[in-house]
Amino acid sequence: MTAIKHALQRDIFTPNDERLLSIVNVCKAGKKKRNCFLCATVTTERPVQVNVIKVKKSDKGDFYKRQTAWALRDLAVVDAKDAVKESPEFDLHFDKVYKWVASSTVEKNTFISCIWKLNQRYLRKKIDFINVSSQLLEESVPSGENQSVAGGDEEAVDEYQELNAREEQDIEIMMEGCEYAIANAEAFAEKLSRELQVLDGANIQSIMASEKQVNILMKLLDEALKEVDQIELKLSSYEEMLQSVKEQMDQISESNHLIHLSNTNNVKLLSEIEFLVNHMDLAKGHIKALQEGDLTSSRGIEACTNAADALLQCMNVALRPGHDMLHAVKQQQQRFSDLREQFARRLASHLNSVFVQQGHDQSSTLAQHSAELTLPNHHPFHRDLLRYAKLMEWLKNTDYGKYEGLTKNYMDYLSRLYEREIKDFFEVAKIKMTGTTREGKKFATLPRKESAVKQETESLHGSSGKLTGSTSSLNKLSVQSSGNRRSQSSSLLDMGNMSASDLDVADRTKFDKIFEQVLSELEPLCLAEQDFISKFFKLQQHQSTSGTTMNEVEETDGVALSRSYTSAVPQTVSSEKDMIRQMMTKIFRCIEPELNNLIALGDKIDSFNSLYMLVKMSHHVWTAQNVDPASFLSTTLGNVLVTVKRNFDKCISNQMKQMDEVKISKKSKVGILPFVAEFEEFAALAESIFKNAERRGDLDKAYIKLIRAVFDSVEKVANESQKTPRDVVMMENFHHIFATLSRLKISCLEAEKKEAKQKYTDHLQSYVIYSLGQPLEKLNHFFEGVEARVAQGIREEEVSYQLAFNKQELRKVIKEYPGKEVKKGLDNLYKKVDKHLCEEENLLQVVWHSMQDEFIRQYKHFEGLIARCYPGSGITMEFTIQDILDYCSSIAQSH
Repeated sequence: MTAIKHALQRDIFTPNDERLLSIVNVCKAGKKKRNCFLCATVTTERPVQVNVIKVKKSDKGDFYKRQTAWALRDLAVVDAKDAVKESPEFDLHFDKVYKWVASSTVEKNTFISCIWKLNQRYLRKKIDFINVSSQLLEESVPSGENQSVAGGDEEAVDEYQELNAREEQDIEIMMEGCEYAIANAEAFAEKLSRELQVLDGANIQSIMASEKQVNILMKLLDEALKEVDQIELKLSSYEEMLQSVKEQMDQISESNHLIHLSNTNNVKLLSEIEFLVNHMDLAKGHIKALQEGDLTSSRGIEACTNAADALLQCMNVALRPGHDMLHAVKQQQQRFSDLREQFARRLASHLNSVFVQQGHDQSSTLAQHSAELTLPNHHPFHRDLLRYAKLMEWLKNTDYGKYEGLTKNYMDYLSRLYEREIKDFFEVAKIKMTGTTREGKKFATLPRKESAVKQETESLHGSSGKLTGSTSSLNKLSVQSSGNRRSQSSSLLDMGNMSASDLDVADRTKFDKIFEQVLSELEPLCLAEQDFISKFFKLQQHQSTSGTTMNEVEETDGVALSRSYTSAVPQTVSSEKDMIRQMMTKIFRCIEPELNNLIALGDKIDSFNSLYMLVKMSHHVWTAQNVDPASFLSTTLGNVLVTVKRNFDKCISNQMKQMDEVKISKKSKVGILPFVAEFEEFAALAESIFKNAERRGDLDKAYIKLIRAVFDSVEKVANESQKTPRDVVMMENFHHIFATLSRLKISCLEAEKKEAKQKYTDHLQSYVIYSLGQPLEKLNHFFEGVEARVAQGIREEEVSYQLAFNKQELRKVIKEYPGKEVKKGLDNLYKKVDKHLCEEENLLQVVWHSMQDEFIRQYKHFEGLIARCYPGSGITMEFTIQDILDYCSSIAQSH
């Protein structure tokens, strides 16, 4: 163990300036035995630090390494397990309990004893040593004995002191004078003893020689004691004399304290009185203004406002503790309360009378607006009432019950006033919308009641609500040919040179202007009223003030109004912003149903009006939401926009339904189908209406639905057509659709435009091939036989040796088709094509040119076969390609 201790000191602790005092070989209790060493060390530098270090042998060699270090000051308990019975187990309680088993009991006891001594020497802290023998816990170790336990080396080292230079010099001199000391230590020790005795005798003689001086010193000390006693006697007399002075000074000090306390109390009392006088005294002028102030003039209103503010300040002053117990303060507070109640009652009565008076003045101006599509201006009314805005704020802060009563009275009055104005306004709008029929007749002035307006509208447009005379087929259940539609429309017009489409455009433009004017009149009216409400009733439009539950909520006509039974302002359930919206809903409760009725009327007049209404309403909703998304105007217009969007969707659905229910005439050619022309009309109108509109996406979705329905319906009609070939119906209608989409340049229908062009091209080619057929029938049959022989393996130049296909037979067939017969056949073909095609689409020349190209292609094919199968025969057709061109041109010009 000594060798290990020496090795650990040399390799681990000396490089770290530490000294190893004790070591014990241990392993952890209850685990596989992997031995390690617990070392008790101290640092060589001051202040000394004591550590317990765990050292473990490295797995890669024979050297040791530090694994864990604990400071001795962190050690709380040392548990030796048994103080009587020897046991190698012990526990050390640091941050947690470490259980160890020593290799021997002696090593364990030596290590614990060393820990105890280090604690006593350096830490002096309360470390609990439990189950440890008292023999190991020694208080001190005799200095004269050789110490064999751990820690002795440390104490011996600490007692050793290095010789200084003088001591070294004296020892050297002494050693030089006793050269034999090294050889004879006893003689040297005897000599030193003799010299020490000589020095002791000299010291004694010196002490005896100084006895006289000692006696003199003692005498001086006795005299000094006598002087001290005299001074003490004088001090005692002085203290008795000062005792009476002290009592007098105490009395003076107590008197001064009482005077200072009295002055302090007087200053505080004066401060309290000044506070009450300054903050709870209302000027006589203010009292007079509150009691008798004129609430009709601007000067009187200003005086009442200042007086009310001063009264509010006096009532809201923060009293100091105890003020509310003063009789004068109670009287003043009661006086203020009476003044507040009196003025609040007078103010509420006056404002109610102002509401009534303004209502009479406003009603007198309704007559001049009854025949115009304008709403009365409430700005003068608002301007006059805004003079009382500060008083309303005062009333809101002091007597919320009266403030709420005024709010309800204002809403009741305004709701009736606005209801009359808005209903008259919408009646004028309905009259202007239905004032001119399609035939140009003027309606008489309509009654006010909306039911009468609806009755008259239905009588004009039929019980189903559809215009019977409109050129638009959107409201028709059966689709007729384009020629019949034109004749019917012209028979209904009695307006000179104005066409049906011009009349439709005029009516729709008129409706658009009226609808826009209605929205333009309603928007500033609502915004002005909302701005006035926020200013007059002191409600924040753009700032939410959350509140808690109030005393009671009263429901009046669908509008929740707070109700309080105290004069203080209660905590509201909803924000002031919601209060504004509730008031606006109560005041303008008739706007939304009137707008819905107007929209229903416009949709009944012409379903295309839903396009105008969707664009206009979307724009106004977008504008309102930019100002305040949660405002009454934004919410109301948004609700109405939903209705408009439903009407728009219904319009699209009706058109698709009519396409699906289309019926065609079996006796006349089809031509351009009515719903194809109507899609063109719808698209042209929609593009003009939705230009730069916010709801363009809705139109694009409707386009997709409509165009697919048009495609399906065209194919359906083409399949059912008996008079006109299917290819002609498809070709003409898809050509018309392609031309429409190309002209309007609708970006969302690019794919459909390409599809329409492809269908037109395919059916044009199909119709040309089908109609042209085989104009030289026998010649076609002859050359089909030739091609069949070639396909069977006969060489082309050997076909002429076949009996049925020799040169003689070919000449016979060619002679049957002279130029005149060819021209006659082409002329009959032209007449047939002319009967199939309609004049509206003007595709005759295109089809004829395609047939000419197809005929020339067949001609070139026959010539090629003659050249390959009958080489050198000199056989040719009796007409040339130029003859074909001349025949086709002549036929086209003659017709």
